[in-house]
Amino acid sequence: MTAPHILIVDDDPQIRTVLRMALDKAGMTSDAAGDGDEGLTKARSGRYDLIVLDIGLPQMDGLALCRTLRRTDQTPVLFLTARDDEIDRVLGFELGGDDYVSKPFSPRELTARIAAILKRSGGRPAQTPPGQSRGVLTLDTGRHTCAVAGQVVALTAREMGILGHLMARPDQVLPRPALTDAVYGAHVHVSDRTLDSHLRNLRAKLAEAGCADAIETVHGVGIRMGPCQGR
Repeated sequence: MTAPHILIVDDDPQIRTVLRMALDKAGMTSDAAGDGDEGLTKARSGRYDLIVLDIGLPQMDGLALCRTLRRTDQTPVLFLTARDDEIDRVLGFELGGDDYVSKPFSPRELTARIAAILKRSGGRPAQTPPGQSRGVLTLDTGRHTCAVAGQVVALTAREMGILGHLMARPDQVLPRPALTDAVYGAHVHVSDRTLDSHLRNLRAKLAEAGCADAIETVHGVGIRMGPCQGR
């Protein structure tokens, strides 16, 4: 099996060195970039399985880089930053980030987070059939593909995880804590605003493709799949 190839975009050379050593120890390969412009150029090459992206970058900051990249690419992104403001975290998730780690960080924890994202983006949830349909919506978590009436919808690893978990239980109302644990991991603290950001992005993408009724909120109970009847 080919080792995961990670791009590190951070303007601190010491952090780049520490991360590359940690990734190498975890059996992953890596490249690095020291500013946003270089990071975007390398990210667009399509050679990476995941991007570790600092927010406070020179030339182009990490949020702008992620926003630009998401127009054409769904490579998983883990934000790494000295900022610990919830606004930054929520904005990062709304732009399509898959996880968020604040500096100072534990290299061991960071590599574990990376491995978890790669597992979600590269393979299907154990209880989720690889190919499913509901109304006009089709989902293949094994191939990481989603389509509405044949139109491809590009999803991030987190969005795919949420939709895959809901599709595996289409007639159940899933309590928000259960959905959060299933998608993010039971031992990872995730705020309601983070889940809301990913649900909002997912709904918007599906609605734009013609399936605005794909996900329903049952107030006071949880989240479930809608009828997916389309336009």
